[in-house]
Amino acid sequence: MPSLVSFISLFLFSFLTIFRASAQNPSYIYHNCPNTTTYTSNSTYFTNLRTVLSSLSSRNAPYSTGFQNITVGQAPNRVTGLFLCRGDYSPEVCRSCVTFAVNDTLTRCPNEREVVVYYDECMLRYSNKSILSTVTYEGGLVMMNLNNISSIQNQIDGFISFVSSATRKGSIEAGNSERRFSTVKTALTAYQTLYGLLQCTPDLKRQDCIGCLQSCIDGMDLKRIGGRLFWPSCNVRYELYPFYNESAIQTPPPPPPPPPPSPPPLESSVSTPPMKSPSSSGKGVNSKSRLLLVVAIVVPIIAVVLLSIAGYCFLAKRKKKTYDAAPPSDSEVGNDIKAADSLQLDYRTIQTATNNFAERNKIGKGGFGVVYKGTFSNGKEVAVKRLSKNSRQGEAEFKTEVVVVAKLQHRNLVRLLGFSLQGEERILVYEYMPNKSLDYLLFDPTKQVQLDWTQRYKIIGGIARGILYLHEDSQLKIIHRDLKASNILLDVDINPKIADFGMARIFGLDQTQDNTSRIVGTYGYMSPEYAMHGQFSMKSDVYSFGVLVLEIISGRKNSSFDEADGGAQDLLTHAWRLWNNKAALALVDPLIVDNCQNSEVVRCIHIGLLCVQEDPVKRPTISTIFMMLTSNTVTLPLPRQPGFFIQGRPEKNLHGSDQSTTDKSGSIDDASITDLYPR
Repeated sequence: MPSLVSFISLFLFSFLTIFRASAQNPSYIYHNCPNTTTYTSNSTYFTNLRTVLSSLSSRNAPYSTGFQNITVGQAPNRVTGLFLCRGDYSPEVCRSCVTFAVNDTLTRCPNEREVVVYYDECMLRYSNKSILSTVTYEGGLVMMNLNNISSIQNQIDGFISFVSSATRKGSIEAGNSERRFSTVKTALTAYQTLYGLLQCTPDLKRQDCIGCLQSCIDGMDLKRIGGRLFWPSCNVRYELYPFYNESAIQTPPPPPPPPPPSPPPLESSVSTPPMKSPSSSGKGVNSKSRLLLVVAIVVPIIAVVLLSIAGYCFLAKRKKKTYDAAPPSDSEVGNDIKAADSLQLDYRTIQTATNNFAERNKIGKGGFGVVYKGTFSNGKEVAVKRLSKNSRQGEAEFKTEVVVVAKLQHRNLVRLLGFSLQGEERILVYEYMPNKSLDYLLFDPTKQVQLDWTQRYKIIGGIARGILYLHEDSQLKIIHRDLKASNILLDVDINPKIADFGMARIFGLDQTQDNTSRIVGTYGYMSPEYAMHGQFSMKSDVYSFGVLVLEIISGRKNSSFDEADGGAQDLLTHAWRLWNNKAALALVDPLIVDNCQNSEVVRCIHIGLLCVQEDPVKRPTISTIFMMLTSNTVTLPLPRQPGFFIQGRPEKNLHGSDQSTTDKSGSIDDASITDLYPR
């Protein structure tokens, strides 16, 4: 009977394991394809690459160790490939992830010789360069929880010290282990526990592994309640909840010592075999019957429960993938509209808050409407955007787009509080920004003094975090298309918040670029490929970010140059000439040049020039930019010539055929969603 129970349990376990493995693909995180060199489908390199990928995904690969590397061919067509599976996953999960990754990587990075792709379960990497036993700090990603451990400084400092100490200890344990893997589990308080996972590729030497892991730790913002940093050579993650499989990595306890041998029987002892009485025999039969009855009842119940759970997980996973991969259905749009109703505000309440949209409450004007300051009866101050009445959107479309913007929740994005519909009126209500917009402070000679280098550096980092959220971390993949100083609002602590999603585009998860014949944006911030050919992508936002970085450092508008500035027609030309003449610090605003860290400023100029390179492929992704800003260990490539577009033109807004300029006399919120195009 025990063998029957064991068989049933083994069958259920095997079935659910196979079911789960077949129903779920690995959890994709990030990929990096530098596109420095490519190959063709009939090349020797591709033949060698197929051999490498076939070997990595073969049934004979060492999935139990979680790591394999192989090199095929000779330079310049040599290919080195490897995979690294997370140390707490089973060989079956490792094999499933690697097999999926081998096919997925050729789709994500076609014809590229250098590739690294990350999943939650594994990492796959190949290159035409020598990548074994070498630490690599390129092609990585940092992901941090948005929440701090506390708002009290001494608690923040204590938490940072605790996380740093625990993870550094874990890095040494990982370096000393044969698998280059370790986990952390240590009590933070009586009610909270810190969990960590640290791992290197096992080809690294002990000291290289420890150094790589500690560079990961240094590259994370440890006041956050969780985060992770990936590099091709190592990765670190910490959380305040158990995110890894503890049972898979616990060392089994040593077997108990064998019992001492029994003493030999004494010669005088008498051994009498036990006698079975009829009553004892009957009791055994009854016990077996009851056991059979229990098994017959309990096992089917357990099977039904487990299969129900598995079915629910499968359906939930499939539903999530459908949402991620396809545009919303009519029913989903209907649900969005219902959700929008919870954000709808009474029009008369907004009228009262703005004194019936009084002229004295007007604080800004953009291409899509006028912004007013409002104060509700409870004293809460808001920015009220009254959209132009010539909008062609219907009520359903407007509500749907309200929900889209409301879903974008990040500390570096302006928060939508509600909306109102009344006849032709379309009104949006946002959080109020007391320090107005970045251009209001940055380009006013009397107000520039409020922005020292520390404040400007914080603004640069905050903008980068906001763009990273839009591009990679939000539920949607958003291309802003109009990043500029007037669309960066500043809260009471001078924290930047990206505003105005009126020209934003939603991309599909696998979409990288799009084309349009309707060029919208602002001269001086638009990338050349977008302004001249209507091609836009995430790299278009990166270009705009680069212009912003150079403006923040110099304190000058991109379009404020003339012949008196050495013939430079714009800020990018000026910055590029100074860089080539090894005089980058001459770009810095004279108000801050004596009170800033030169190395920090030059690094930001370097990043800004990388962002505005003419070839969009050469521009770094926003995740790479964020790593460049937060870690000095990331090596920056040399920038190439910027994409010069401005020809001494005045700065203009282009909203379709409307080329009206924006009133910069203190724009609190230029936010508009009337041209947000779901795709």
